[in-house]
Parts: sequence; structure tokens; C-alpha cells
Amino acid sequence: MNQSLYEAVIGLECHVQLQTQSKAFSGAKNSFGAPPNSLTDEYTLALPGTLPVFNEKVVDAAVSFGLAVGSRIRTISRFARKHYFYPDLPKGYQITQHEEPLCEGGAIEFWFQGVKSKIPLTRIHLEEDAGKNLHLGGGRSSLVDFNRAGVPLIEIVSEPAIRSAEEAADYLRAIRQLVRFLGISDGNMDEGSLRCDANVSVRKKGDTRLGTKVELKNINSFKFVQKAIEFEIERQIEKLSHGEVILQETRGFDSLRGVTRSQRQKEEAKDYRYFIDPDLPPLSVPQHRIDELMTTLKETPIQRKDRYMIELGLTEYDAGVLTAEKELGDFFNAVLTHLPYATTEEKKGFASLAVNWLCSELLGLLNQEGKSIIGSPVTPNQLAQLLLKLKQSLLTGKMAKEVFAQMYTTGASVEEIIAQKNLVVVNDESTLESICESIIQDAEHAKQVEKYLAGQERVFGYFVGLVMKKTQGRANPEMVNMILKKLLAKKAPLLT
Repeated sequence: MNQSLYEAVIGLECHVQLQTQSKAFSGAKNSFGAPPNSLTDEYTLALPGTLPVFNEKVVDAAVSFGLAVGSRIRTISRFARKHYFYPDLPKGYQITQHEEPLCEGGAIEFWFQGVKSKIPLTRIHLEEDAGKNLHLGGGRSSLVDFNRAGVPLIEIVSEPAIRSAEEAADYLRAIRQLVRFLGISDGNMDEGSLRCDANVSVRKKGDTRLGTKVELKNINSFKFVQKAIEFEIERQIEKLSHGEVILQETRGFDSLRGVTRSQRQKEEAKDYRYFIDPDLPPLSVPQHRIDELMTTLKETPIQRKDRYMIELGLTEYDAGVLTAEKELGDFFNAVLTHLPYATTEEKKGFASLAVNWLCSELLGLLNQEGKSIIGSPVTPNQLAQLLLKLKQSLLTGKMAKEVFAQMYTTGASVEEIIAQKNLVVVNDESTLESICESIIQDAEHAKQVEKYLAGQERVFGYFVGLVMKKTQGRANPEMVNMILKKLLAKKAPLLT
């Protein structure tokens, strides 16, 4: 089997549950984790005579997402009925959008393997979720929980433009990141707030025709999305290389064995018998409402990451860490607002210092305690004041870490901790020169002096360490470096 002869063609259909207080077409509560069948009403259970009433907050969330990804928003769209019979679908049909979706086009932008990638979208449409089947006793009995039935969804359908399982997983991560930034969903895959169906086919490289696609259903983690697609690509290539035919079917992913298994023959659109829902009028979204939502649109993750890299000079990695979670980037932004800078270079210097302390020191302690940045005992202003003292050489690195640890545990201010511990940096040049001179002149360190003057510059740290030891870590590091280099340079002629 020669995999290099083939390429994968992948499209994803992502279902995102929206965080509205009530469901899409009824007043039943929209929440996760409630006792089974406690979040239902007459309409959710499809009792005779009940009619849908659309939740307009769903439109705001969906339009906001569409605008964020550059979609064209329809001012008039329509709801349709998608028919299939399964225990978790009380009405025997699902309300969705078929021929006239709310949003068309657009693209998901994200960084993939150090390069900005853009996957075009076909459409984004509204629909309601189904309930959940719980299979017990090795498949001998099943229960149905209707709490999820009727929960509002947006379905994000990509073009078949993804070419690897790894890219598919990163595309899905970008969607989760965006919906969380916009505040329209928590995107928790383990709770079903974000689910993914993957359409996978393979073809010989250079061939423009699409191969027979296989749909992988309801994969519930980024890791499993990647593994399921990887296995399916290998399975299809294996079959094609032996002259076998790929069947158009729906397959499930067995995460324990890492394989996909056939579930049923893939349905066509005609099998669902779509037609316009007679109980729902056309959905009208006035242009002025779209314009209003555009003015309130928040900074997207890709925009924030680009800004960090271009304006602040951060690396792609550091910018990626800060934008992984919206709250972390918000904290970083708040730190910078408390720092004084007159030039772009000063701002970049503070940004670099802030990201190092935020990611290594603060996140390190928060992770140890299982806390998020939202629960940080250190405020953005406190961290900013610490960084300012460090930048002004009023604290050494060692002192700053001591202050930070105390600040984290007690909540005291930087000034209070400095006064309490009598942390004063030695900035007096004559005092430091006297200490440095005594170290260099000491016969005990003569060999290290010779090594440094012979070109072994790594030995320089040895002298800095001795000065810091003598001053109990309170010497101004920059001043120490300058004085040591000056004194050592004077020693050079004496050895020639």
C-alpha cells in the first residue's frame, strides 16, 4: 500500500449548542446536568396541539457567529422539517434549515503548523437538538432522556477543503475557541455542547473528482476526531489499493480499539423528506439588526493573536497560549493597561515580560491548585505593579519571585510586601564595585579569571553568582554585569 499516491478530502459538520436560557422553540429551560426528563414541557414531548414559538436570542447568537467568520447573512431564511424516526426524536421530525439557511459562505481561520490556514464554509444553519438515548445492560434495554431535545444548535458545514486528520482537529479547536470568545456556547465536547460529524473520502493525487464519502458520526473529543479520521483514511486507501469499492455509509468510531465500524447505509437528502415547516413563518432578520450585531462584535481569537504578534512582537507560540482561552487574554490585556509606556518598544518590552510571568509563574501556581485564571488571587493590577518594579530595577528577579509568592498567598500589595521584608536593591555603584573588585582579586578565583580572559565567557556567570551571594540577591543585575565586565577587561593586559 503506497499512501503517497492518495490524498484525503475531508469536510466537517459541527453542531454547537447555544447558551440560551430556554430552548429553541419552547420555554423549557436549556441547561446541562439536570435529572433526566426534568427540562421538558408539552412542546418538547410533542403533545398534541402544541406549537413552536421561536426564541429570538438564538438568532443573535447565530448571526454573531456568521459575522465573525465573514458569512453572508440572509435577511429571510426558512425552517424545514427533517423526518426520521428514532426514540430520541419525539415529533418524528427535527426542525432545521434546509434550502434557505441563515448564513452562507465565510471561513474558519486558524494557525496550523505555524502557518495561517483558512477553511471555507458552505453554510451555517439553525436547528434543534434531539434527545439522548442511554443503552443499558449490553444493549438489552434503552432509556431516553429528553432534556436535550429542542436545545438550539447552529450547524457549521465546511467545504471539503481539509486535507489531514490533524488539520481537522485544529479546525474543530478553532470553532470551539471562537464560540467561547463570542460567549454563545461553552463548547464542551465531553458534555455534548460541541459535536462533530466528519465526511471522509480519498482520491489519487492530481484527481479533481471527489471520492465516495463516508460519514463518521458524533465524535466527542479532538483526540478522537483525529484518530477516527486517520483510521478511516488508512482503511479507504487500503481498500482502493486492492481494487475494492468504498461504500457510502455512516460509520461510528470505537475509541477503545481505535477503529471505525459500519452503522448503516448513508442517507440521501430525499430520504429525510424535507419540507417547509407549516407551523413556522419565514425567519426575518432586518438589516439594521445585523448592523447592530456587527457593531457589538467582539475581537475574534485569530484577530487577537495577530494583534499580539504584530503590535506586541510576541512569538506565534506565546500569542497562541494567550488566546487559547479568552479569559487568559483578557487578563493579559488588563495587565498592560496598568503599565506606563511611551513608545511601541516599551510596550513590547512590557508585553514580553508580562507573558513570561503570566504563563510561567501565575499559571504554574494556578495549575497546581486546579484553578483557572478567573480564580486568580493575583489581580492584573498587582502583577503589573510587580513588573514595573522589576523593570525599574527596584526589585531583582529573585526578589520579584519572593514578592509574587507572598502576593499569591496573602493578597498583599507589592509595596506592603517590599516594606515588610525590607527588600531593597543595592544600586550604589561604589559599593558594588568594591564587592566585584574583592571577588576578582581573590586568589581563590584566579583560575576562573584566567578562563574568562582566555575566551570562556560562560565563566562570567560564576562571578555574577558570587556577587549575588554576597549581597543576598539584592544587587542590581545590570549594574553588576557592567562593573564585572569593566574590571575583568582591566585584568586582560596584566596576563599578556
